[in-house]
Amino acid sequence: MFKLLLTIAAIYILFKLITNDKKKKQQTFQNKENTKVPSGEMVKDPICGTFVPKNSDIRVRIGEKVECFCSYECRDKFLKQLEK
Repeated sequence: MFKLLLTIAAIYILFKLITNDKKKKQQTFQNKENTKVPSGEMVKDPICGTFVPKNSDIRVRIGEKVECFCSYECRDKFLKQLEK
């Protein structure tokens, strides 16, 4: 009888370990998914060629066209090219 109780207890402990491990894996996967940055449309910086998000804060509007830049330095170079 003691062996049977011991076997049942061991099976129960193994079951809890396995199911708890599954839950931890699911939580880790969810955390990784939540920390991912949503992908957006990327455009190429006309000066250095770096890809930046289309909704970048550093922009210049020329008529209907909007140019996005990776830095203020690239934006300033672009504006100097337009002045020439």
